[in-house]
Formats: sequence, C-alpha cells, structure tokens
Amino acid sequence: MDSNNCVRSSWIMIVFMLTLSIWKVDVHGQSTNFIVTDFGAVADGATDSRQAFLDAWKRACEADGGVVSVPQGTFLVSGAAFEGPCNGQTGFSVDGTIVATDDPTIDQDYWITFHKVDGLTVSGYGVFDGNGASSWSSCKGVKECNPLPPMTMKINYVTNSAIHDINLVNSKIFHLLIHESQNLNVYNVSISAPEDSPNTDGIHTGNSNGVNIFDSHIATGDDCISMGDGSRNVNISGIWCGPGHGISIGSLGKYEGEEDVSGITVRNCTLTNTDNGLRIKTWAPSLSSTVVSDVTYSDINVNNVKNPIIIDQYYCPGGSCSHEGESSVAIKGVKFINIRGSSATETSVNIQCSKSYPCQDIEMRGLELTFDGQPTTALCSSADGIFQGTDQVPSQCSSQYPCF
Repeated sequence: MDSNNCVRSSWIMIVFMLTLSIWKVDVHGQSTNFIVTDFGAVADGATDSRQAFLDAWKRACEADGGVVSVPQGTFLVSGAAFEGPCNGQTGFSVDGTIVATDDPTIDQDYWITFHKVDGLTVSGYGVFDGNGASSWSSCKGVKECNPLPPMTMKINYVTNSAIHDINLVNSKIFHLLIHESQNLNVYNVSISAPEDSPNTDGIHTGNSNGVNIFDSHIATGDDCISMGDGSRNVNISGIWCGPGHGISIGSLGKYEGEEDVSGITVRNCTLTNTDNGLRIKTWAPSLSSTVVSDVTYSDINVNNVKNPIIIDQYYCPGGSCSHEGESSVAIKGVKFINIRGSSATETSVNIQCSKSYPCQDIEMRGLELTFDGQPTTALCSSADGIFQGTDQVPSQCSSQYPCF
C-alpha cells in the first residue's frame, strides 16, 4: 500500500470511529429516556395508563441512569407504586399532566408512591392532579374521614434524592408525604388546593432525617408544611404559605411509640391569610412521651395571620376531646426570632403548655406584631421562657398571664 492510500485508510478509520462514538452516545441517550407513550400510555385523560407508567419505570430502574419521561398531554393513572432499588440514579420527568381517578371504590392509601429508591429525581414543569374535589365533599366536617382517600405522592424509604419544579394540585388529602427517608431536597415546587378543602396538607414529613424544603409556594386547606413524629434535621426556607394552617410541628402524642422531633429550622418564610403561623401541637392526654427540641423560627413575615405564634398542648380538632389528663410530650429549646407583621387577632402569641411537662427554654426576640396597627397581646401557661425586644417583658412565663 502506498503512503497516500495508507493516510486515506487511516482517515477513513478515524471518521468511522468518531461516527461510531457519536452513534453510541445517541443510542445511550435514547436508551436511558423511557417515554411512557412508547409503552402504551394514552394522553386522552380517560384511558388508564397505569401499566404503561409501571413498564416505563421498570425499564428506567433497570438501566444505569434511566429516566421516565411524561410528555405533554393529560394521562389518567389510577395508581402506581414505583419500586426500587434501581441500578443507578433514576429520574421521573413530567412535562404533561398526570391525573388521578375519581373512582371511590379504589382502595389505596397513596396514589403515586416511590419506594426504596436511592438517587431519585422527580422533576419537570408538569402537574400531578389529585382530582380531590371528588372526595372533599364527603370529608368536610368529618373528624376521621373513612374510608380515607389516597394521598397524592408518598416518598417512602428514599435516600439522596430531589423533587423540584413540579406542580401538585387538588390532592384528595395530603399532597406530598415524606416517610422514612434521608437526605432529600424539595425546592421550586408549587402546591395548591382550595382554602376549604379538608386535610390537604402541602408537605408532611415523618420519621425522616435531613429534609430540606425551600423556595416553594404552598396554598392549601390545611398545613402548608407539617412535621410529624421522627422528623429530624428539617430545614425550611423561602416558603410562601397561604391560605392554609401555617407551618406546624405535630400533631404529636396521638399514637403509641412516636419518635422525638429535633433539629427543626424555619427561616425567611412569608405566611399570608393563614389560620396559624408557626405552630406546635400535641394531644392531651398523650399516648407517647416524645420530646420536641432544638427548634428555631427566624426572620418570618406574617400578613393577617390569626395565630402567628402558637404552642397548643391541648390540640383537639373538632372540639370533642375530654382532656382528662395532660400531654406527656415535652417541648424545650424553641426560639422565635424576628417574627414580624400583622396578626388577624389581638393575641399574637398563645403558648399553652402541659402542666405535667411544662415547656422549657422558650425564647422570643425581636417580635414586631400588630393588630389593626396596634401592639398585640400574648398569653402563656406552664412555660419557662425569656422574652426580649418589647417594652413590657416579664422575666419568666410560668402561669396564665400576658407574656408582654
């Protein structure tokens, strides 16, 4: 072979190898993106695409970095449990709308579940529509709605994961439940349901560690964010909440064997037209003796909030409790720093603690709360606290009298 042919052959081989390399990248890219319509999902809002979604998830979970892709359109899904563990980081990307069925005969606690997945990302600018109006009418005014309709999304035993940029609307009850999970970031999400929709909490955490919730808008008929037993190291910031029932810890003490709550930080949030602002709630009597500790609320703006700061250890939704006994949940080490804005009632701070387990180390600094442009009052009972930043400050709060 002469030198020119050798050079020509070498260039042909280089071009071939480059083409093969590019082709491999394209094929790999296609192989990791599993579009639900390729598995039979129909975007007509009426055909149940449950099995197509599950089949797409199975392929994505088996791949090394697979992504389930939901394109534009409306997909009815009666319910789906996306199970791990998976072979690599797994994504669930939604551009369209996934809508739940309104069939009341479907017996399930959760509509969409992600279970035992490490490295999960749920993202996209699409919508999870819980179709909640079909069940709200039967639950309004009912203390224990039975049968309970399904929550929209449950994150269960999930680690090192993120949920962002999605929209959760009109859940039958809770929109997003985070349970037994660790190292989870939730951000840039929008959650909404009518103000009178019952039990439609935005985000609820329980038995989870290292949950960060930030830069999100939540407007529902119940708590914007609630933290149940076993919530540890939860950081909340940049939340716009309202309408709803505010940001709550609890309720606690209703069941046996509940775990402690600790390391809660809520900062740089705005609450508007909510029933409550910053709330800790426990039952009396309690069936468990948990401890709530190391809680800090700072730099919070409230606008026309009925109860900007409230610790209620006699929590009783519906008013049917006998209260023949005290709460055994201990609350200690709670700070309220730079809480400012307007209260919808004259009493902006209401701390009612257990007589058997008085609140300890309650600290308030930099409170600037008004009612109709005038200073507000505060009440407290069975609490040991330090109050700073006002002209009328008692040294302690241990009995029923105005705190300031």
